[in-house]
Amino acid sequence: MTNSPFPWWRDAVVYEIYVRSFADASGDGVGDLQGIRSRLPYLAELGVDAVWLTPFQPSPMADGGYDVADYRDVDPLFGTLDDFDALVAAAHELGLRIMVDIVPNHSSSAHKWFQEALAAPPGSPARDRYIFRDGDLPPNNWTSVFSGPAWSQVPDGQWYLHLFAPEQPDFNWRNPEVHEEFIDVLRFWLDRGVDGFRIDVAMGLYKEADLPDVPAAEEGFRSRSPIWSQPEVHEVYREWRKVLDSYPGDRAAVGEVWTDSAEDLARYVRPDELHQSFNFAWLEAPWSATAFRTVIDATLAAVPAPTWVLSNHDVVRHVSRYGEGSLDPQAGPARGRAALMAMLALPGSAYLYQGEELGLPEVKDLPPETRQDPIFARSGGELLGRDGCRVPLPWSGTAGPFGFSPEGTRPWLPQPAEWAALTAERQAGDPSSTLAFYRRVLALRRTLRGSLPDTITWMDAPGDALMFSRGDLILAINCGEDAVPLPPYSEVLLTSGPPDPSDPSVLPPDTAVWLRA
Repeated sequence: MTNSPFPWWRDAVVYEIYVRSFADASGDGVGDLQGIRSRLPYLAELGVDAVWLTPFQPSPMADGGYDVADYRDVDPLFGTLDDFDALVAAAHELGLRIMVDIVPNHSSSAHKWFQEALAAPPGSPARDRYIFRDGDLPPNNWTSVFSGPAWSQVPDGQWYLHLFAPEQPDFNWRNPEVHEEFIDVLRFWLDRGVDGFRIDVAMGLYKEADLPDVPAAEEGFRSRSPIWSQPEVHEVYREWRKVLDSYPGDRAAVGEVWTDSAEDLARYVRPDELHQSFNFAWLEAPWSATAFRTVIDATLAAVPAPTWVLSNHDVVRHVSRYGEGSLDPQAGPARGRAALMAMLALPGSAYLYQGEELGLPEVKDLPPETRQDPIFARSGGELLGRDGCRVPLPWSGTAGPFGFSPEGTRPWLPQPAEWAALTAERQAGDPSSTLAFYRRVLALRRTLRGSLPDTITWMDAPGDALMFSRGDLILAINCGEDAVPLPPYSEVLLTSGPPDPSDPSVLPPDTAVWLRA
């Protein structure tokens, strides 16, 4: 499936599918597995190597599927296990690998284990699968990532921990039964042919045993915290790595690790632990050559097999982030293309989020009554949440549902009317479109990646520009307001935007280029 000398995951381009919003075959307004299967040829033509599916297991959807009620089945909203097996087979026929989300930090409150815990008395084995504590007041000052307290009280007076929504109780990973359960869950999906896993909240799972208060200075995703990145979590991933290595075909796992330290991130990808961890420092970097270089230096110095990502289902789409503060409406899309070229020129693998190849912006004006993210509800509407990056994709046509659902169906989130200009169908016929650009740059990367070294060399760059070489490939990106001179080169391979018509020897603002040295 690749001409790289590395295992497939080492330099793969992985495409994230937010299942509810990719393609709806059943006509209920919600994406599903048959819809994904119908669009696999589009992904193969796009030029990605693998597909990551967000949770599709049975769930009350309190958090878009990240509240799993049964880890070994498919929610009827999305299809059946037979649909999943057919999807994996069809993907493999097209040369695409399949990664699935696994959610080990917490379950749904509808999970049979939590229902058993509620029915059992305090101190029972059923309650020990989760984190219950006695007390008239919450056991500590921890707050939910989704706003509000991280503890909820049950009728008998005990409190249970939920670092996210109350419908997402945290497992007690100090209980061996939890370890055994997830080993079995991994094997269930590996036996069905999945090529790997994306691990949700991978820096979670364990909490400091005595559950101390969090000092105000240590709030948030930090490597020094009683909530996150406990040393015991690494033994879990050593267990999981042994399971993955026991299967043929380079099965892999990538962790969702939010941390404030590249060194902490590197601990998750030691040779006997996870294969990769997401590099959110790249995603969080502003449009700045200095910021980009800082992240690249820290990552390449500390993290083996790095990953790079610009957007996902939890953050504002990067086209909109990069455009903030600019009076030019084209700044965001131009910077998005340039950042993609910088990302794809770096050693390691890249993760794309569905719709970025269409240049989709964040939808910021969703009506309050349509929003479903628990962040919006738990914050009393003060925080908009993540629905704006989860709006269903526009595939074709000039009006909603834009081919996402059968004609006449209302998608679960409304699509902007102006997305008629951004449909995949319309862009496929336009060589200047963002979709056409993504196809070109991914095809070029695939031809080059087997011959490029795993290191880069910085080059002198004027102004707010960034330039490096990687073997015979040179990347130059201009984050400044003025054109900058290009370094010496023998051939222009690809640019993210049009050259300066008066001087082809310079790189215009908000533009990147790949050159042959």
